[in-house]
Amino acid sequence: MESIPDPGEVTELVQPSFDEFQRQASLMTSCTLLWKELSDHINSLEQNLLKQSETLKRKIETLDSETKASLESLKKRELSIEDSVKIALRRVDFNTKAAMRTLSDELEENPDGEVDNGDCLLQHLKSSCLKMEAKEFWNFVTGKKKELDLLREKIPAALSECIDPVRFVMEVISEVFPVDKRGNEGGSDLGWACVLILESLIPVLVDPVIGKSRMLVTPSMKEQAKEIAVTWKKSLEERGGIENVKTPDVHTFLQHLVTFGIVKKEDLEFYRKLVVASAWRKQMPKLAVSLGLGDQMPDMIEELISKGQQLDAVHFTYEVGLVDKFPPAPLLKAFLRDAKKAASSILDDPNNTGRAVQLAARKEQSALRAVIKCIEEYKLEAEFPPENLKKRLEQLEKSKTEKRKPVVVPANKRTRASNGGPMPPAKAGRLTNAYVSSFHAPPPFVRSPSHTQYPTPVQGYPSPPAMHTQYPTPVQGYPSPPAMHTQYPTPVQGYPSPPAMYGSRSPPANPYAYSPEAAPPPLAGPYPGAPMNYPVYGGYGNGLAPAYQQAYYR
Repeated sequence: MESIPDPGEVTELVQPSFDEFQRQASLMTSCTLLWKELSDHINSLEQNLLKQSETLKRKIETLDSETKASLESLKKRELSIEDSVKIALRRVDFNTKAAMRTLSDELEENPDGEVDNGDCLLQHLKSSCLKMEAKEFWNFVTGKKKELDLLREKIPAALSECIDPVRFVMEVISEVFPVDKRGNEGGSDLGWACVLILESLIPVLVDPVIGKSRMLVTPSMKEQAKEIAVTWKKSLEERGGIENVKTPDVHTFLQHLVTFGIVKKEDLEFYRKLVVASAWRKQMPKLAVSLGLGDQMPDMIEELISKGQQLDAVHFTYEVGLVDKFPPAPLLKAFLRDAKKAASSILDDPNNTGRAVQLAARKEQSALRAVIKCIEEYKLEAEFPPENLKKRLEQLEKSKTEKRKPVVVPANKRTRASNGGPMPPAKAGRLTNAYVSSFHAPPPFVRSPSHTQYPTPVQGYPSPPAMHTQYPTPVQGYPSPPAMHTQYPTPVQGYPSPPAMYGSRSPPANPYAYSPEAAPPPLAGPYPGAPMNYPVYGGYGNGLAPAYQQAYYR
């Protein structure tokens, strides 16, 4: 039995192996790396928590400041209601007294409807507004389109005299918006007048105390404005959608939304389509911002560029301050290149051979004028000098002027402008028996090639058959054959004359007796040419055309 070693006894030491040492060292290295990785991860979490905490703290501070500002604004609005109502009541009282004075003392009016200056025009507008005569106001504005700038200046002052300007404007434009009540009898487009009146109403509706942040539109009138907008949208669907609606109607609708503050966030995509479809209108960029489409402007500008509307894209770019992202000079150059390509395609179109040059020149001229105006408006002379464009425009206008020079017609060529026929002789009025018919000149007789012309029959041979059922010359004692073309026979002595042909006002002065042996004398009337000869019995003895052709078309 083996003995157990004594613990106090010295025994031989076992030396560790090198592999075990390497294993221990590798384990220590792994633990060190893992500890470092965990420490870095914990530090990053702490940093993220600190950043999020600071962000949340700033948001809370911003929210507190906004809440405080909103509460102050609400308090200010609440306190300003009384002052605004007092101002509105004073305005209503003043307008009422002014209207009563106007009704008692009628303003002098020009019967021709002409205005000499701005004061007279303002007087007419105020008279209609004080009396709340919407029809008269509408007729007066639509009749002064040539004085558009003066109307834009004076209409706001006139509308401020109305007792209820919102109701008055709705009644004024109801003639054509939301639905044109003129029907098929509607004349020119009057969308410009609707837009002008709606734009002029905005400064009248601004709150006099807190400004544009509150528009003085009563809830009932705002609901009525919403109903008008819904009616217009329904009519848009009936007319075939956005593609088939007129741009002035779209402009009026969008301005209606902005003026009465009835823009809906759920309809922003619909508004965006309307704006892009009518982007060429000058006021569209500002309307787009007022409709709340500022965030979608970059996408709208790119869409306009893709459609070849680079000039419209420039206007939108300047409205929202995206000039750095969409430089205007390259866009204008691309617009001119597209216009030249369109002009070249017009020249190559076989359907416009007669007016191709004129249409192509007009296309290029309009593009040059628009680009030059845009350069001058936004001060782009340094980036895009307009000198070459102006020279090209002058060349096109000069060539157009040269083509318009009148062609001189020689004085000795006498032509009739009414029917294209020949003019009567220059000395026709001096002749005793001269007569000029007021009817169109008869066309010259052309023998049809399909009607075979037979030669004069030779004695001893039968006559050829008649091709046109030509009846023989009547012989004394036999009844006359029926007329094929309502040809009346020569009047016989003792019988009434037949009705006159070709509008002759009187029968021939000397009717002649019928004689089958000799040719009748020439007719004394409006029939130029040789007299009518009757062929001998047999129809083709003298080789002439049938009688009804020879009578009127020789």
